[in-house]
Amino acid sequence: MPPLDDIKPIGWRAKIGVIVPPSNTVNEAEFNRVAPDGVSFHFTRSPLHTQPETDDFKQMLEDLQTAMSDLNACVVDYATYACTAGSMACPPELLLKTMSDNGRLPANSTALAIIEALRALGANRIVMASPYTPETNDHEQKYIENHNIMVLGSVGLSLNTSLEKIQEISRIPPTRVFEHARAADQEDAEALLICCTDFNTFDAIEPLEQALGKPVISSNSATLWHCLRGAGISDPIYGLGKLLRYH
Repeated sequence: MPPLDDIKPIGWRAKIGVIVPPSNTVNEAEFNRVAPDGVSFHFTRSPLHTQPETDDFKQMLEDLQTAMSDLNACVVDYATYACTAGSMACPPELLLKTMSDNGRLPANSTALAIIEALRALGANRIVMASPYTPETNDHEQKYIENHNIMVLGSVGLSLNTSLEKIQEISRIPPTRVFEHARAADQEDAEALLICCTDFNTFDAIEPLEQALGKPVISSNSATLWHCLRGAGISDPIYGLGKLLRYH
């Protein structure tokens, strides 16, 4: 135990605020498990909107403002909206502007983080695995391809059809996540993306990279990476694949 005078306060390098859907239980645990020394993560929740475009994103953005008020009370240095489907549903100029304007701080989203992570890895042709329905996968594929990254194929588990089914996602063990994601791979894919911030991916990423011989990212690993780098934290994190080790 070091002398008391040598112990720094929690979050002395960066306090990062994270907004997740109410049912999410994986993101918080995974981020805190690998937090670099001096970095703390502070979570709040915002309702999940399945069709936010029906009122021109009004209710979603109002809920987002409330969540940002919670994070303001924590005096965080950076904020992220950690929901893959939600952040891909809302135009980034609305989502990120609402966060930055209400928090008066830099902000990102899982959607933005995924695109930036794939670009950092030089991956222009990918495959995708998720716990989602084919319809949700198709929507996310279109989002990614609108950023000039080709999705060669995707596999899903069709679990985002009801709250009861959504609550099953966090209970899928890493071994099943591994097998499900490996089934999505194609030889000419340059990287594998595993979507959903409530999916247990951190234990599967490194084994998948070793098995497939290519970079693997997940919604959570990409969001973590982008938040840390955006907050000025450049520490490599080992055991979570090439993205967090080398970029």
